[in-house]
Amino acid sequence: MVHSLVEVDVLLVHRASRPARGQGRRRDTRDHAVRGDRCESGADDQAGSERRTQHMGEQGVYSKPGEAFERDTRYITTRVTRDGEEGYAVEAGRYRLVAARACPWANRTLIVRRLLGLEDAISVGLPGPTHDELSWTFDLDPDGKDPVLGIHHLRDAFLARDPEYPRGITVPALVDVPSGAVATNDFAQITLDLSTEWSDLHRDGAPDLLPAEHREELEQVMRRIYTEVNNGVYRCGFAGSQSSYEDAYERLWTALDWLEERLTTRRYLVGDTITEADVRLFTTLVRFDPVYHGHFKCNRNLLREMPALWGYARDLFQTPGFGDTVDFAQIKSHYYEVHRDLNPAGIVPVGPSLEGWVSAHGREALGGRPFGDGTPPGPVRDGERVDPEHTPLR
Repeated sequence: MVHSLVEVDVLLVHRASRPARGQGRRRDTRDHAVRGDRCESGADDQAGSERRTQHMGEQGVYSKPGEAFERDTRYITTRVTRDGEEGYAVEAGRYRLVAARACPWANRTLIVRRLLGLEDAISVGLPGPTHDELSWTFDLDPDGKDPVLGIHHLRDAFLARDPEYPRGITVPALVDVPSGAVATNDFAQITLDLSTEWSDLHRDGAPDLLPAEHREELEQVMRRIYTEVNNGVYRCGFAGSQSSYEDAYERLWTALDWLEERLTTRRYLVGDTITEADVRLFTTLVRFDPVYHGHFKCNRNLLREMPALWGYARDLFQTPGFGDTVDFAQIKSHYYEVHRDLNPAGIVPVGPSLEGWVSAHGREALGGRPFGDGTPPGPVRDGERVDPEHTPLR
């Protein structure tokens, strides 16, 4: 049976009616609120490269002179569903989530997996923050090999799905362990399906991240957050002309001012509980001062100079399931070492100080119930804790 939210809200959870290019993949071309950029490595197909999508090897090219930044939003869009209609059925222990902590899009899946208590149902593989010319690697694991998948490069799981896979190797990716093949790398759909299709395996007290009573407002808010903020920082950073940069910069700060005003009087973005919208905004905000402000030239203000947004970000960071997935050292290493066209020497900044993230935020005065009628997630599992040198949490 399909979750009721999927039935009533095709804008939030896509069920596209026509196959996309290659492999009969389903995708939704109607709603970019649930789609976005991907953390990519390896060579893209030639046609994609020619129209601006980035070749992202060890020292990638991300900004094309004279052109605005565009996204390649093609994914393996088969879904893991309760009924297994597309060939991949929900099953505890069958899938491994490969998600680099450095990547904001992968970070979303780590947060949602933890909030919903799916750690026992879906194992996690954590590539390091950089990659070689082929793909993300498991360089943090002994012998550089994922202990479950038995591979050194994430590329191998994509090639197991399609031996002629033509595009970049992206995280997050949900891998079917028995076959060793990627089931899907459609990151936006992954988190939506974790909330809906995987609900039978949620922990007791798991929050409802997609409340049906707020679905229309959620769709509107998430659409603007993706277009202007999640994607907006990249449109600034990878702009190939002054005019495209200034356009992206104006749109970004118009949206951030809107969010600053919105969050001055409410604790969370939609309703009085944490939702998917908060997850999506958080992973951009937590990277703003360390990376986007300087590296991507989003430098009108620091996050910590925006009172409501800074308080909101700290509130979420200190909420179990959010800050305990964030590795600031890996975040900085990824952006500053990989984006060599923006940072040729690969120098990684020492700052900023992280202690402000654990300072009092006072957001409780706005009311709200973080987990609604549910409860916080339990302690972080052994083997999944962020290096204590890379986080202010203790």
